[in-house]
Formats: sequence, structure tokens, C-alpha cells
Amino acid sequence: MSIKVNPKKIGAEIFCNINKLTKVEIKQIKLSLIKYGLIYFRKQNLNSKSYINFAKKFGKIASYPMLKGLNSKYPQITVVERKTKDKGPSFGEQFHTDSSYTKKPPRFTMLLGKNVPPKGQANTEFASQYLAYENLPNKIKRKIKNIKAIFSSLGPISITRKEREREKGKNQQKEIRAKHKLVKKIGNKLTIYCSPGHVVKLLNISATEEKKIKKFLFKHQIKKKFQLELEWEKNSLAIWDNRSMLHQATPFRGNRIMHRITIH
Repeated sequence: MSIKVNPKKIGAEIFCNINKLTKVEIKQIKLSLIKYGLIYFRKQNLNSKSYINFAKKFGKIASYPMLKGLNSKYPQITVVERKTKDKGPSFGEQFHTDSSYTKKPPRFTMLLGKNVPPKGQANTEFASQYLAYENLPNKIKRKIKNIKAIFSSLGPISITRKEREREKGKNQQKEIRAKHKLVKKIGNKLTIYCSPGHVVKLLNISATEEKKIKKFLFKHQIKKKFQLELEWEKNSLAIWDNRSMLHQATPFRGNRIMHRITIH
């Protein structure tokens, strides 16, 4: 078998040629994604067509309601870009899980490095929500077991989309909202599903209790011991499970172009 999985403290690096995978190897990659929450590959030779073909092996490609796609031929690919002239925060510069304000959020996100600054700049930080849940006090586990939250497209992270919406926005004026449980089960593991960038309200609890739980969770979820900082290289690809992994862009000045695909 030509695939090698190298687990890290958080996530796993996989060594293989994505363009030459057998069905058995694809299955192994899928199992690794569920197990570790985040997997990544270096030195891949993917054009838009082969990238989309690979993504389809993981499920149905989701549409992104906020920005237009790469072009008319490949609308499924969202361009995540940072320009030197940009003055605000980078796209996604706050811990979140992708499109959690939709009724059926994407399970997986793929991000491919097309043009990246020198290694060590413009990293992406990931926080394992498997570990975050495991390390919750039992008292908090009991409290959040059946709580639902409202996730909003106008949550705090929406400010990081402003530059790109001016260029490629879909003229989406209305707020998009959805309700989801704060605890999800993936296989036999539990995870916290709470996007600090999108959660605006917890339901069916008092205002005082809501404030306490939100403050605790938002701080707990992103503790350094749950984190991995991924250093990007050109032609590297990361895939993560939005149900078990938070992520955020780190601040930087310069040019960066990433191609994103989200998957149901």
C-alpha cells in the first residue's frame, strides 16, 4: 500500500500521491479523517478538475452562500484570498467551523495552497473538539448535553469576509440562521459543535447561565493543548471534519491564494 499515515498531537499527515489512489487507499484516508479530525498532504499536483474529482470521493460538494466560485467552469471552488493591500483581518481570522449557520453545514472542508507566503507565515490554527469535549468537567458535559444554539452568518467572524464580499459577494443581504446541538456524536466519540465565530445564542436556558456557558466554552475550546498550527506550503492540501475541528487563519500581511471546497 503506497499510503503512509503519520499521526501528530492533533491530526495526521498523510504521504501519498492523491492522483494515484486505489479504492482501498481512499477508504483508509476517509477513516483517518474521521479518526483524527484533520489530515493534510504535501507536494500534491492538483489542477481544478482533479481537485474536484478527489473531493467528490468524500461526498456531495456544497455551495458557499457568501462568495462566487472560482469561475463559471469551477463554481464549486471558493477562492480564499489575502492581498497585501487588505487592511482588515484575514478571511476566517477567528476560530469557527465552516458555514455552521446553514441548516445542513458541510461535514468536511478541503483547502489547497495555490500561492502562499514563506513557510511559517499565514498559518492555519486548528483546535480538536474531540479533545475539548474529553477535557470538559462532567458538570459542563451534563449542562450542554441537550442544549441547542443559534448559529448566524452575521456572527463575529462575518467581519473577516468584508474585503472578499466587495469583490466576489453573492449579494446575500439577509442573515442566515440555523439551530444545532452543542454536542455531536461521530462514531463512538463525542465532540463540541460550537463555532465561536457564529454562535449568537444558546436556547432554553436563562440569560445568566447562557453568558456563563458561552464564556467558558469559547475559552475552553481553543486551549493551546488542543491545537495544531499548520504551516502552509504551495501545493499542500488539508482536509478537516467541521464537526470535530475548529480552525482560524492567523494574522499576516502579504499575498495568499487558497482554493476551498466544502463537502456534505
